[in-house]
Amino acid sequence: MSMTSQTSKPAGLVAIEKEMARQNADAIASFEAAAPLAVTIAQSLRKTGRLLLLGMGGSHAVGRAVEPLYRSLGIDAIALPLSEQLGQPLSLSGKTVLVTSQSGESAEVLRWFAEAGVPSDTFGLTLEGGSTLARTVPSLIGAGGTENAFAATRSLTVSFALHLAVLSALGNDPAAALAILNWQRKPEVAAAVAALSGVSAVVTSGRRMQGVAEAIALGLTELSRIPCFSLEGGQLRHGPMEMLGPKVGVVLFRAKDATSELVARMTLSALEAGSPVVMFDASGEPAIDGVATIDTGAASGIAAVFALLPAAQHFMLGFAGARVADLGTPVRTTKITRSE
Repeated sequence: MSMTSQTSKPAGLVAIEKEMARQNADAIASFEAAAPLAVTIAQSLRKTGRLLLLGMGGSHAVGRAVEPLYRSLGIDAIALPLSEQLGQPLSLSGKTVLVTSQSGESAEVLRWFAEAGVPSDTFGLTLEGGSTLARTVPSLIGAGGTENAFAATRSLTVSFALHLAVLSALGNDPAAALAILNWQRKPEVAAAVAALSGVSAVVTSGRRMQGVAEAIALGLTELSRIPCFSLEGGQLRHGPMEMLGPKVGVVLFRAKDATSELVARMTLSALEAGSPVVMFDASGEPAIDGVATIDTGAASGIAAVFALLPAAQHFMLGFAGARVADLGTPVRTTKITRSE
C-alpha cells in the first residue's frame, strides 16, 4: 500500500505521525517539569527500597522496561498488571507504588482506588492532569496532554521521560538519554519491513530491553491485527522456539549491556530455525549476517530505550501499513479501556 502523500494516508496514521513528531520535545519538557515531584518519589524509594509499578497495556510495558533500571540502583522493583493486582494482590506494605495510566481513567485504575483507597507512598504517572488518577494521588504529568492516536507512541516516550526524572533524582546521570532525545533522526526501516513481509505472526524478544519489546509487540498487534506477542529471551528458549519458521518473524532488541551476547545467540538460533529476523541494535556490536539490522548507535540503560523506541515505532507503522488499509483505526477496542 502506498502512503506517499499526506492526503492519501489513513487518518489514523496521520494522527500517529503527529504524536511521534512532537514526542521528543514533549519528553524533554516532561523531564524538566517532573523534577520537584521526582525528588519526593525518590525520597520515598530510598525509604522503602521497594517499588511496585502498576499499569495496563502500554503503561505496563513501560513498567516492565524500567524494572531493571530501578533494580540497578538498588531498588527492589517489580511491574505487575493492575488487573492482576486487583485479582491476586501483592502486599503493599513497605512499598512505594507507582500507578501508570496514560488517560488516568482506565477501568482498572478507577476500581483499584475504589477498593484499595489511597495507600501510603502511592504516586501516579499520567498524561492527563485533570484525570481521576492525578486528582487522587500526587502524579507526574506528561507534557502535551492526552495522546489521541490509537497505539501508544508519544505516551511511551513521555512516560519514560518521567521515569528518567525519578532515576535522575536517585542519582542516575540523565545526560546520555537527554542527548538522544535532543537528536532526532528518522531511521531507515524499509529493509526490516521487507524482511517480515511474508510472516503471519511475530514474536518480539529481548533481555534487559524486554519491556521495549513488549511495548512494540502490543503496537504491532493493535495496528497490523495479526498475532504479535513478546517473550523474554530466556522464556523464548524454553519451548516456544518450536513455533519458529518462515511464517513467524522474530524481532529482537539489544543494548550495550551484559545481556547483549545472549540476544546475539538467540538471533543465530532463530535464523537456524528458518525465521526471518529483525534486530533493533544499540549494542555497538557488529551486525549479524542474515539479519535486517537497525543500528541506533551504542547506548545502555534508559538511553538505549530512547534510542531503540523511535526506530521500532517507525518499523511498526511500516509493518502494519503493508497489511491494513485503515492503519490506526481500531475496530474492536478504544483508546481508553473503560470496561474489564
